[in-house]
Amino acid sequence: MSYGGHDDDHHDHQHSHWGPHDWNHGHGGAPHNSWAPLMLAFGSSFFLLGFTKVFTQTWDDSADIWTYAIHSSEVGLLIAGLAIFFAGITVFWRQDWSHDGSYEAKSEGAPFRTIDIRKVAVWMFLMSEMMVFTSLFSTYLRYRTGIENCETLYASGVFTEGQACWLPASYFIAEGGFHQEHAHAALGFMPDTLIPGAINTFALIISSYTIVLALKTAKDASLSDAERNSKVGKYLLATLGLATLFLIFKMVEWFIGFEIGHGEDALFHSPSLLADGFTIHASEYTYCHEWDHHGGEDHAGACAAGASAIFDIRMSASTFYVTTGTHGVHVLGGMVALFYMVIKAFRGGYTPQNAVSIEYFGLYWHFVDLVWVLVFPAFYLY
Repeated sequence: MSYGGHDDDHHDHQHSHWGPHDWNHGHGGAPHNSWAPLMLAFGSSFFLLGFTKVFTQTWDDSADIWTYAIHSSEVGLLIAGLAIFFAGITVFWRQDWSHDGSYEAKSEGAPFRTIDIRKVAVWMFLMSEMMVFTSLFSTYLRYRTGIENCETLYASGVFTEGQACWLPASYFIAEGGFHQEHAHAALGFMPDTLIPGAINTFALIISSYTIVLALKTAKDASLSDAERNSKVGKYLLATLGLATLFLIFKMVEWFIGFEIGHGEDALFHSPSLLADGFTIHASEYTYCHEWDHHGGEDHAGACAAGASAIFDIRMSASTFYVTTGTHGVHVLGGMVALFYMVIKAFRGGYTPQNAVSIEYFGLYWHFVDLVWVLVFPAFYLY
């Protein structure tokens, strides 16, 4: 009897509701149950728990600053988590590398009957991810509507120094922040501070298209093996490159900033959010309500006398960094998967019979792109 393209006379298979099982762990047989998902889950959990124990911060009342500490005695859990996580990746890659697509286990339970189990797993994972980002967005909306805006608070004239208020990220990005009165706009229609976010939006949208092209090409039976391998590999490599570009510009936006030229003659000038004081520790941020128009070049970008106040903007900054940072971690995770997929593609791992793995990854990648399409207007423009 033949099952999934393999002859039972040559392979010791046993049948179960999962399909034929190869007790030799897939050497010429059907896929088997894997420890990889559990290893990845436990590894991630141990790493995050260890991270919170190794790296800590406390408030020093005497110095009125945050102090940081590294507890090397607690590093065991962190290292164990990393080891288990990468062992899980190794197990998954080893099993996936030999899978030729000749057999896909089907779900037998409602409501997913007859659907590929791997597709069910991806959808279940994405539903859990939806809950994560829904909680982040609901927190953002709750704080955004429940905490008084710093600009409104200052205009009311009823406030105290150091009072907590909401200063949105768009104040720094879409309006130029502390420099908004003199914000540089090389493109004319938007400040330079918005350029990294705009580039990232286009990069992720294009990357969704390249992953679709990779899947379409992998399924094209009219191509020769060499041509298919080359094209699929290049499309996946392009997706990886765009994801890398996204994280680079994220670091530029957060920490580095960029400037082409200098001073008034600069072609582009975009200070980082860190340089502008938009940090999770900004309990004493100097909010400027009006800029000095008469102080000459030496006072360009400085507050007018009596037109500033000290506010606590930690809540708005924390909400921004947690949400965009969580999304960035998902992009990084996708890059790890893409790195493996690029190598597999150039070695002929994806064929018309075995292109479904690209489809499943594409579901995840489209989800990551969709989240960013929502994050960008909510945090960068509103």
